[in-house]
Parts: sequence; C-alpha cells; structure tokens
Amino acid sequence: MLSVHSSPLGELGSQDTGGMSVYIRELARELARAGHTIDIYTRDEKRGLSGEVDLSENVRLLHIPIGGNGHLSKDSIYPHLTDFFRALEAYRALKGLHYDLIHSHYWLSGMVGCMAQRSWNVPHIMMFHTTGMAKRVHCSKEKEHRLRLTAEKRLAHECSRIIAPTRREKYFLHKYFDVPCEKIRLVPCGVDPDVFKPVHRDLARRELGLAHSGPVVLYVGRFAPIKGIDRLMHAVAYFRMYKRDLKLILVGGDGPDSDTSAALMHQARRLGIFDSVIFQGRVPHEVLPVYYSAADALIVPSYYESFGLVALESLACGTPVVASRVGAIDSLVQNGISGEIVDSPNSRNIASALGKVLSHQQSGLFLRTEIRASVLRYAWSNIASAVHDEYAAIFQTDNAGDREDVFHFLKTCSNLR
Repeated sequence: MLSVHSSPLGELGSQDTGGMSVYIRELARELARAGHTIDIYTRDEKRGLSGEVDLSENVRLLHIPIGGNGHLSKDSIYPHLTDFFRALEAYRALKGLHYDLIHSHYWLSGMVGCMAQRSWNVPHIMMFHTTGMAKRVHCSKEKEHRLRLTAEKRLAHECSRIIAPTRREKYFLHKYFDVPCEKIRLVPCGVDPDVFKPVHRDLARRELGLAHSGPVVLYVGRFAPIKGIDRLMHAVAYFRMYKRDLKLILVGGDGPDSDTSAALMHQARRLGIFDSVIFQGRVPHEVLPVYYSAADALIVPSYYESFGLVALESLACGTPVVASRVGAIDSLVQNGISGEIVDSPNSRNIASALGKVLSHQQSGLFLRTEIRASVLRYAWSNIASAVHDEYAAIFQTDNAGDREDVFHFLKTCSNLR
C-alpha cells in the first residue's frame, strides 16, 4: 500500500490526516488477520519513528526519507515522487521483496503506484478518497492545482481498477474522468464495532469534564473549507436564539495557533457564540467514542465527502447524525430513526434539523441500540473481505466484469463480529 503524503499514524484532524489514514490502518490490519502480508510506504517526516514500524502482525509501516524534515504541503511533495519510488525500489531490492499487488491511496500515491505498476508488471488498484474535480465542483473555496486535475484523470485510466466508497463517487469518476463504470468497484468504508460502541452519556460527559446538562452537539474532522464548519457556526448562532444552553464541541484542527482555528474563533466571537463553542483540538482515535457518546448529535455540514467516516463511527456509538446529503449519508442515516439529512444545508435548515433531532432525543424516540445495529454490517472485517474479493478478481479479469458490485454484499451480510 502507498500513502505518500499522510501517515496512518498521523494526528487525526490535522490538515492532511483524516479518514483516509484510519481506512488504511484498519483495512491493512483486517487483511493481515485474513493471512495477507502488507507493507505500507509513507513519507518520513522525521517524527521520531524508526524506519520500520510494526502496526500489527503482518503489517509494516515503512518510512521513505524524501523532501527533508517536517511537514510538506501536497504541492511540495509532488516534485519528490520519483525520488520516493527510487528509494522504495532500492529498499525492495535490498530486502529481496516481491509484491503481488499495489493499492494506492490518494493521487500522489497513485503517481508512485503507476511507476511501480510499470516497473513490476503487477496490478495496481487505486482509491482516490477525494478528487480535485469533485472538490472544485462542490466548494469554490477549495483551490485545487490544475496539475492534480490532470494527473487524476490520467491515473484513473492507467491503473488496473478503482475502488470507490459510494455510488456517488462512482458517478463522479465516470462523469468527470470518463472512466468505464465496470472498472470502478464499490466497497464502502468501515468501522470497528469493538472500539466504537456506546458509553453511557452521563458517564461520558463526566469523563470529559462536561458539567453540562443542556444539549451538546459535536463536530469531528479537519478544519477545511469543504467541511462546512462556517455554516455550522451560523446554524449554532441561529439555534441559540431559541436554546441558549447549547454547546458545540469542535474536535480536530491544527491547534489553537493555526490560521484555521484562529479564523473559526474569530467567527465564533463575531456571531456571539464563543461561550458556546469548545475548541477541543485533536484527540486520539480510540478516545472518540467518549465524545460521540457524550453528544446528543454529530453534525456533518460538509459541502463534499467521499464517504463520511465520522458519521459511521457516531452511529456505531448510538449517537444520531445531522448531515448534508454527501458521501454515504444516504445509506447511513434514516430520517427520524438515526438522525436527519439536510437537503438544502444552509444555516437555518441545519438548525431546524438539529432541533428535530434534539427534540427526538429529549422524547426518547432515538434508541441507541437500533442506531448502532443499523451500521454493524460495516464492520471492518466485512469491508476487508469485500476488498479481498476485488484483489482476487483483478487476477481474473476475463470474467471480473460479470460480478455484482461488492457493495450489494453488505445488504445481505450477516457475518458480524
């Protein structure tokens, strides 16, 4: 596996580390449990880790030293991709390694994956996670370099197969990159139900030091324009006109000194809701169930998501979700049962949907056990099994096109951990 710009051990919620890192780490772990051996190559940012890190049995994280020390922007990494492959190839030759398949994550990794595909003559599976074109279409504030747009279209045609997490993403890839539909296979993202499970709300709030009996809503993710935090803040300001004891917890970001955090703090002050917003910063992934459980609702106000992993994690903890209609939200959230989907997600509509969810919570109409049960089929063991099927099918390309989309496998799956 290739994850050039973002390490699976990176700090979640920071500028370049989000759901993709969780996806890679958890998928690799489950594939290893099924008997496969996985090496994950990432850029070495000199964070005190050794060159080789065992993530789990049969899963190694290998750091490639390119571009000097410290964080590099994605645009700054691009000129070093050839050096990345050369260093990878030197390591592979030194250790006498042979790989049967390449699975690249994000377009920068895909560029390296194509080099390996040509050199090793093995299949190359691509997962974009996000595409520059989709971001540009859905959020004008996101500025994507033309280089990325050109590279992604080339990658989509050069790789052996593409895994997309939703039908919406499959449609985007077909529409914008003219990729044949049969080349794009649908496999959603997953969740670990042993980690993401309900904690009693009062206990969770005490653990977080929340001496607050009023409604608590939660945001988890990066502080990027495409995440829609701007309209969430306006929704909270609107909602506070009717419910002044509301608290909003923001989990993620690059720290209080970053430009994005400073901008959000300024917005909160300007809207008169600074006393209602808790800037929690980044928290360890394994601690997130406490935050999900402490909240009355998770808000996903994004302009665009390729999937929406935090919504899945929240639902696994029994906490309803208020979300714009992005990514996999259509499949994950049922109005009035596990949350509310906002079709026209302006601030008033988000506030209105939030009001419905909080009213249902207060009336006891949401059942945590039912919300959790609705997403258990997305357990990582099931997702890894579906990805394995795609790995196997790529070696049988003569009849691979006749197989049904693996996404349908989840609808009837009963193999729950």
